[in-house]
Amino acid sequence: MDNVNLTDNFLIAMPALEDPYFSNALVYICEHNENGALGIIVNRPLDMNLAGLFEKIDIPLEQAGLARLPVYFGGPVQLDRGFVLHRPVGNWQSTLAINSEIGLTSSRDILAAVGKDGVPAEILVTLGYSGWDAGQLEEELAQNSWLTVPAKSAILFDLPPEERLPAAMQKLGVSFSQLSDVAGHA
Repeated sequence: MDNVNLTDNFLIAMPALEDPYFSNALVYICEHNENGALGIIVNRPLDMNLAGLFEKIDIPLEQAGLARLPVYFGGPVQLDRGFVLHRPVGNWQSTLAINSEIGLTSSRDILAAVGKDGVPAEILVTLGYSGWDAGQLEEELAQNSWLTVPAKSAILFDLPPEERLPAAMQKLGVSFSQLSDVAGHA
């Protein structure tokens, strides 16, 4: 498992993963290197939409079509902070370019632009993120806690949240019901 880089991949929680934060989670890995990993859970909408979030943070939302978009639980780290997964990458104050088309931004300037101009139009807004220390994700992979599959932006931006996990599973050619909660090692 040394030198594995899962940036721009999905993690699919295995049934044996009993952590309530990650049960049935689809995590998009935004960065993975020797220092650890950072990801966003992309299939867990909160009971909040963009209109409610923008009101709380005092940013005008002039784009009525975006008001009903859900805000997601991105993970258990920094729940008081917002993160915007978006396409295209753009040029914002605090953006991590994940690949040539997708970025993760944590600065308010992107929310102001979304509220005013609706740009970027393809967004997924989360509260919190998922993080792993150096070697931690690799250890969880060795324990069969996660399946990995290369990410597709269409799964992130074109599907409703309840269809994202099944679509990622389909890329592997299996359904969630086929997975066992008992790990085997050869």
